[in-house]
Amino acid sequence: MDFVSELRWRGLIHDVTPGIEEHMQKGPIRAYIGFDPTASSLTIGNYVQIMLLTFLQRAGHQPVVLMGGATGRIGDPSGKDKERELKSYDELDANIARQMLQMKQFLNFDPALPNHALLLNNYDFYKDMNVLDFLRDVGKYLTVNYMMSKESVKRRIEGETGISFTEFSYQLLQGYDFVLLNREHSISVQMGGSDQYGNITAGVELARKIDEAKVFALTTPLLTKADGTKFGKSEGGNIWLDPTMTSPYKFYQFWLNADDRDLPKYLRYFSLRGKEEIEALESNETPQAIKRIFAEEMTRRVHGDATFEAVLAVSALLFDPKADAETLRSLDANMLVQVAEEIPSPKISASLLQEPQNLLDFLSDQTSILSSRTEAKKAIQNNAISVNKVKISDLNTMVSTADLLHGRFMMVENGKKNKFLVEFNQF
Repeated sequence: MDFVSELRWRGLIHDVTPGIEEHMQKGPIRAYIGFDPTASSLTIGNYVQIMLLTFLQRAGHQPVVLMGGATGRIGDPSGKDKERELKSYDELDANIARQMLQMKQFLNFDPALPNHALLLNNYDFYKDMNVLDFLRDVGKYLTVNYMMSKESVKRRIEGETGISFTEFSYQLLQGYDFVLLNREHSISVQMGGSDQYGNITAGVELARKIDEAKVFALTTPLLTKADGTKFGKSEGGNIWLDPTMTSPYKFYQFWLNADDRDLPKYLRYFSLRGKEEIEALESNETPQAIKRIFAEEMTRRVHGDATFEAVLAVSALLFDPKADAETLRSLDANMLVQVAEEIPSPKISASLLQEPQNLLDFLSDQTSILSSRTEAKKAIQNNAISVNKVKISDLNTMVSTADLLHGRFMMVENGKKNKFLVEFNQF
């Protein structure tokens, strides 16, 4: 199946410029997507574009990632109702470095591959260009009327906040990126989210006017949830690809808990399964079973096989009644941090255990897991208390540093449903 047909059945096409299918059928081409470095990690919203590049590479074409080292310095007005807060250059450079590492997880950059991915930074295009050259060589080719007709600009001008000249000029920079990429790297297609269509077609227009070059544009629908809200770096509830920003456990649980109405879209946008396999899943499996299969595919691909297995262990610890002390001790410290995010996690000073402590005092006075020593005593007598998945029946039990997992955690349970992960910190 050719690239555009693949995107079409997946519902991944929002806008295209005329002639793109015929252009791509002539042979392997190079296509690029620009990425905004205003956050230190890529998101699920960005991952739609990464999948676009993935499908492009699988179809035999060459994907190009363009980091916005220059455009990130001035801010894109697309999709925003007010001026972006400018990031420092150091922060932008650090963000680019981290995003570049993430990109290398998802695309094949091996130079031995004929259509290996390329990674470029548009800061290299502009770092030696002065403002007079830019205005003379670029600015004179687009009229203000043309630039004001773009939806991202029009909405800001009609709104209360207006738009600065800095953000107004953004489409000139992004457009000229396309000119230079076509001129120097023979890149003929630019892709992106539908909110970028105005900026992308500005590049198509500049390439035509400056170099008389024929280039093409393709955009995808913006990723939204069933309730209509958008995924984005500044939107609440975003899912990050960096495991320190969205834990692998939360990442896995997000897909498991997705709205059933979103499932067909997620499968088509993100799964590497083909059309027949996806349609067979939808015909033969329940939504919950499909979510488990899909959540596993996504978690393995984004976070790796070992992390996925650890995520299953965290899930078992929290929800499987058969989970035992061995299950708990199989989790590393990072996984226990994820557990601490899901259940109550009293934080106390590690100095408390310099001497062994009576469990009754520990449960009541020191952690407030139980309201009083009397309640703690009653819970132990009722066989309700476990420490690190081991039942406690002796009222004289002591807890000490020997009970700490990775020198930092202790799991306490009061009955089947009340789980606590006590965290000992150096204050």
